[in-house]
Order: sequence, then C-alpha cells, then structure tokens
Amino acid sequence: MNKKEYRKTYETSKADANYTLKIKLESAIIFILCVLLTILCLLPFVIVIVNATRDNGQIQRSVSLIPSTHLIENIKNLSSPEMKRTFDALVGYKNSAIITISATILSVFFSALTAYGLCVYDFKLRDAATTFILAVLMVPTQVSGVGFIKFMLAIDMYNKFLPLIIPAIAAPATVFYMRQYIRSSFPLEIVEAARIDGCGELRTFVSIGLPMIKPAIGVQAIFTFIANWNNFYTPSMLIVSANKKTLPMMIKNLSSDRLATDYGKIYCGIAISVVPLIIAYCILSRYIVAGVALGGVKE
Repeated sequence: MNKKEYRKTYETSKADANYTLKIKLESAIIFILCVLLTILCLLPFVIVIVNATRDNGQIQRSVSLIPSTHLIENIKNLSSPEMKRTFDALVGYKNSAIITISATILSVFFSALTAYGLCVYDFKLRDAATTFILAVLMVPTQVSGVGFIKFMLAIDMYNKFLPLIIPAIAAPATVFYMRQYIRSSFPLEIVEAARIDGCGELRTFVSIGLPMIKPAIGVQAIFTFIANWNNFYTPSMLIVSANKKTLPMMIKNLSSDRLATDYGKIYCGIAISVVPLIIAYCILSRYIVAGVALGGVKE
C-alpha cells in the first residue's frame, strides 16, 4: 500500500469513527430526553400514590417522594360510615364504569363508521361534511352547556345517565383522527374486492374495516375512556342524586369544606380513581405500539 492509499484509508476510517461517535452522541441525547420525559409523566402518579400513604399534616408540611405509613388509616377514614354520604367508592366505580364504558364503545364505533364512510364513499358533500365536523371540533363544550341543560330538562332527561352516554356518539376529534388513519393505512381495494364477493356494506365495515384499523381504535379508546372517566363538568350539571354521582364528583365533595380538608383522604380517593385508567392503558397500549410501528413502514 502506497502513501496515497494509506492516507485515503486513514481518512475514511477517521470519518467512520467520527460518524459513529456522532450517532452515539445523538442516541445518548435522545435517551436522556426520553428518560426525562418519562420521569415527568410518571411523577404526578408517584406523588399521588405517595401522598395516599401520608396523613394531612405531613402533606401540608412538605413534599416527599418517600411513602409513609398512613395508607390503611386513610382508607379506613375514607370508607367510614360518616363518609358514605360523601364518598362511596363502589357506587362511584359503578356509575363511572356505566357511563365511561358505554360512551367509549359508542364513540369509537360510530366515529370509526363515520370516518370509514368519509374515506370509502365518494359523494358530493364529502368535503363539506368533513369541514363541518372540523368546525364542530372548534366549539368548546362550555358554550353549549346552558342550552344542553335546558334541552335535557325539556325532554325529562335530567339526573339520568343517558345524556352522558348518547352525546358521545358525536366525537369530531375521534372522527378526524380515524379519518386520517384510514386515509394513510387502509387499502380501498379490499373494499371493492369484498363488494365483488357479495359482502354487504355494514358487514364489510365490521368484518374487514374494524380489524384493519385496530391501532387507531385502541388509541382513541384510551383517550375517550380517560376523558369520560375524568369528566366532571357535564355530570356535575346533570346529576344531583347521591347514588348516581361519579368518582370525580365524589372526590370534589371531599374538598368542599376548605377549613376541614383532609388531604390524605383526598389523595387516597384520587389513587383509587386512577386504577381503572392504568388498567385500561395496560390493556390497550399495545395498539399504540402497533400504530407507531405501522406508521414507520413504507411500501
């Protein structure tokens, strides 16, 4: 090997080493950022769980990430007979589960059906319908609150669960996400093939469409479940009976007396209320991973 070839080989190996070092440095920075984001996301849950094990005095004096020994005491105080009128975990779980599960199923199914129709069928008002759905997305819930309450009173639906379940069918944000997913990942040729084989439109959607958009359904089911489980605004306007109140309403009742607030009981109640959210996320999170993996594959 002459001097010129040796110099060229040396420069190539040096460039490769610099490139490898750059890749390692970028990977280290991304890893550190991911760790920091993970800590920021998990920190509120950790604080809630830790404070559920501390008493009122400890919580008011300082912030700590070290669990204490008052968890059993807080649970006993929260489930005492005098607290049943303010916080009944079983009743709250039952009411929240009825509303949340029903609203999630209806919202995800009909949003997927609407998005499927906007993508699969070519009709004159398709773009206008999409624009209208996006326009509805821009309207805050608080704007229509008074009118909604008056309408529920007029049709005798006050203090009932149905007004908290049926409106979930109209979910413009879910429709928009489903539409974008179907447009990018759903082959329309398979619908034509199903029609040639004699498959009906609804059966095509249920048997072919829904299984193919499972990642989008899983992601939106998580978001819808969390939004309905944590919803306080709408139930607080409609529900007045103690035996129909949801968990967020009951937790709000724990802090209604500002001078006699027991933060240990409040954090214990919050910790109890987030358990279903964690379970729902663990069950459906694999669809998020599947959706990310599918989006990263190009034909």
